Order: sequence, then structure tokens, then C-alpha cells
Amino acid sequence: MDDQGRPTFVLHEHHKPRHHFDLRLEEDGVLRSWAVPRGLPDDPKRNRLAVAVPDHALEHLTYTDADKAIADTGWWHEVDRNEKRIVFTLHGRGTPRTYALIRTDSDWLLHLMQE
Repeated sequence: MDDQGRPTFVLHEHHKPRHHFDLRLEEDGVLRSWAVPRGLPDDPKRNRLAVAVPDHALEHLTYTDADKAIADTGWWHEVDRNEKRIVFTLHGRGTPRTYALIRTDSDWLLHLMQE
């Protein structure tokens, strides 16, 4: 939680073994995590693959090393949720943006919602 009691998020940029991003949302005392090979979508017409990975400890919010950097961080809030999707807004370093994580048969899709 940030200093105002809001759940935090971090977007890690990994350079090895292959360049990709990890989106981590604080929830229930852990960081729910998805690997996003091509990063967050910047166009509502283009979804991105998001692969659920094991939850991480909250200490990962600030973790960096030679191959991992923090691309963005801040707080997030849930807009809507059901068993097939999570709609949420990220309040990071730039303009807040709303995304949907949509469950498919095998993975997730990350979708940028239109304003």
C-alpha cells in the first residue's frame, strides 16, 4: 500500500533472458503478476499477451538488479471484475490509464480501454 492506503503496482522491465515486462498488482498481501512480452498496450486496437506467473512478495515492488529495472510504479484501483476479466486503472508516472486483463483458455490478454 502506498502512504495513502492505496494498493501499489510496479511494471518491471527485464532484459534477460529475453526482453519483456512484468506487471505486478498488489492484492491480498502479495503482488499478482503477469509477464507481458511486448509491454503494456498503447493502442486500444492492439491487445497484448499477458502470461500469469506466480505471485511475488511485496518486497519486489522496489527490487532491481543488473537485468531488471522499474519502468513504472504507482498505485492502482479496480474498476470492475468478474471471473473472466479484471478492469483496473494504473496511476503511475504518466497519465492514468485503464486496462482490462481478459482471461482466455490458456493465458490472458491485456487491453487498453478507450477513454
